[in-house]
Amino acid sequence: MIDAHAHFEFYKKDAPRMIEECREELKAVVDSITEYRKAHVWKSWELLRPHFGFIFPTLGYHPNEARRGNWEKVKRVEEFILDHRDEIVAIGEIGLDYHYAENERQRENQREIFRHFLELALELDLPVVIHAREAEKEAFELVQRAGVRAYFHSFAGSVELAREIAENGHPLGINTGIVFIPEVKAAAKALEIENIMVETDAPYMSPIKGDRNRPCNVRVAIEEVAKLKGLGFEEVEMVTERNAVRFFNLKP
Repeated sequence: MIDAHAHFEFYKKDAPRMIEECREELKAVVDSITEYRKAHVWKSWELLRPHFGFIFPTLGYHPNEARRGNWEKVKRVEEFILDHRDEIVAIGEIGLDYHYAENERQRENQREIFRHFLELALELDLPVVIHAREAEKEAFELVQRAGVRAYFHSFAGSVELAREIAENGHPLGINTGIVFIPEVKAAAKALEIENIMVETDAPYMSPIKGDRNRPCNVRVAIEEVAKLKGLGFEEVEMVTERNAVRFFNLKP
C-alpha cells in the first residue's frame, strides 16, 4: 500500500515512532511538506530527512497561509524548493481554500501565490499537489491554464468536476474520509480506479472518531473503494499503487 498524501511532521516528537510503525505495513508515503503557520518547510524537512526513501517529500505553500499574502515568506519557501528540487517528487500542497478566506483580498492573495507556484512547477518540470476547498473548479481552471500535471488531493467536489479533471489526465485523491464524507464516496464511485490514488491526509480525516489518523489507515480507503466498485482489495491496492508510482515517479 502507498499513502499518496500525509503529514508525518504534524506528529512532531511522535513522528519517528509513527514512521517506523507504518514501515511495517506500507511501501511508501508521499508526505506533503507545506508551509503553514508555524509548520515551516525547513523544520519539517529536517525532521523527516532521515526517513527519505520510505517517505517521498513534496514541498509547497498551503493556501491557508497564502491568504496572508506574505511574499517575503513565499520567496523563502521558493528558495528552499529550488535548493531541493532534485529531492522532491512534486510541488505542493498548493491551491485555493475559500472556506477560511475571510474576504476577497485574502482570496486574491491565494490566487496570486497559487499561480506563482504553478509557474515554478512548470519551470522545474514537476507535478503539483492541489488543495482545493470550496474552490475546486477555479483551482482546476488555473491548473489547466498553467499546463501542469496535478494531483487533486482529498477531492470532495462535484462528481461532474471529478470526471472532468480525470478526463484531462489529472488523478484525484480518495481519502479515509470516504467513510463519513458523502462527496468523497460519490467521487470514488464515479471514477475509474485508474484515475485515483488513495490517501489518509493523516493526522486528519481519521476513519475512527476521536482518533488521530495514521497513514496505515490508508487500508480503509482501499477497502471502501473496493466495496463501491465490487472489486477485490488486492486489485484496488495494486492499481492505486501503480498510479502513485507513475505520477510521482516513485522508486520505493
